[in-house]
Amino acid sequence: MSKKIDNVIDEIIDQYAFADTSKRPWIIGFSGGKDSTVLLTLVWKALEKIRTMPNPFQLSRPVYVVCNDTMVENPIIAEYVDEVLGKIEIAARDQDLPIFVKKTTPKLEETFWINVIGKGYPVPNNSFRWCTDRLKIRPTSNFLHEQIDEKGEAIVLLGTRYEESKRREKSIKKHETEGKRLAKHATDINTWVYAPIKDLKLEEVWYIINAFKSPWHFDNSILFKIYADASADDYECPTIVTDKEHSSCGKSRFGCWTCTVVKNDKSMSSLVNNGQEWLKPLLDFRAKLVEDRNLPENRSDRRRNGMLAVDDEGNPKGTYLASYKYKLLKELLELQKQVQQQRPHINLINNQELIAIQVTWNREDLFDRRVGDIYREVYGKELSTNNLKSLDDTERRILKEVCGDETNYYHLIDNLITLQETKSLMLSKYGLHNDLEKRIESFVNPKS
Repeated sequence: MSKKIDNVIDEIIDQYAFADTSKRPWIIGFSGGKDSTVLLTLVWKALEKIRTMPNPFQLSRPVYVVCNDTMVENPIIAEYVDEVLGKIEIAARDQDLPIFVKKTTPKLEETFWINVIGKGYPVPNNSFRWCTDRLKIRPTSNFLHEQIDEKGEAIVLLGTRYEESKRREKSIKKHETEGKRLAKHATDINTWVYAPIKDLKLEEVWYIINAFKSPWHFDNSILFKIYADASADDYECPTIVTDKEHSSCGKSRFGCWTCTVVKNDKSMSSLVNNGQEWLKPLLDFRAKLVEDRNLPENRSDRRRNGMLAVDDEGNPKGTYLASYKYKLLKELLELQKQVQQQRPHINLINNQELIAIQVTWNREDLFDRRVGDIYREVYGKELSTNNLKSLDDTERRILKEVCGDETNYYHLIDNLITLQETKSLMLSKYGLHNDLEKRIESFVNPKS
């Protein structure tokens, strides 16, 4: 096994320093899981060896460790990955290696909660899986395209392995060219793919994690324990390490705690069953998202583009109704408050998202409920960074007095001011003119 691992490291050395003399950057997709951890470990070992060679200039190719944060990651994994990334950044700098950490996140308007609570998209399922593209693919692709624009081409290193599944093996081989290490990327031009660990077995992956000291000085037993705790009861994978503490390990895959595409979140359930009881409310909340998804009382009969959306029985299949979005935001904040009693540092939704939800509601003429009011109902205080109230009590009183009996005008002016202020909070007035015109138009020509 050691010989096989040495061969992988030697191949990485050859590809980095000799087979390809260009300066095309290497981009490692790092999730913090077992495969990406092993991939980075072996690349790190290769760079250490190259540094001892006579020509130090051979370390001039940058290696980017790119980690995508969907902002709804399993909290345990999110904390673990943040700690690991910090260690990688420090160790690479201290060891003078050309390894650079880059964390990507979705654009604010594309986060999970903006789409669900703001825009009213039903939570994803297999037939409407909008999450993968918005939360994962686009953020990482944006960084990749930045590198291509700057360097001309880039090489993406994947921690994929033949053994993972027949479908994965077929996918890898589909783009391979016999005798070539690099394969063309399936979708991105000027991008090549390199999979150094594709031949490694699961046992070999765990052997490296358990037997090799982390190059960035992290305790790999923490990763092992996370997998062990998240493993389904009916699965064990033996390891080569003979330490009795390493008698079994998990095959679990970690994803978003809100994932409604999978039927059951086995890894989250196993974590709860293995002592992480504080995750149980998140598991229950996710289950309720699934249950509530197709209830007619939660859905409108229109899509966001205005097209009719009903099934053969006449049930509405459009976006979520405003009433359900208000309810969902309150329940999410209540869940966050509950979790924070044990984990004060965890935010399930951040304040910037809350502001963006308010902007989205205002643009859709939803003024009867305010994010700030819902937040105050749950927490008993104003949002810590921004007060979403458009007018204070004195200003409201004066406006009402000026409008007199014309209460409709009072509400119109209040709405227009709210639109302007929420745009200011987003630090962008793009689209404000159209939003104001739309609100005035709806006031002049109300729907029958």
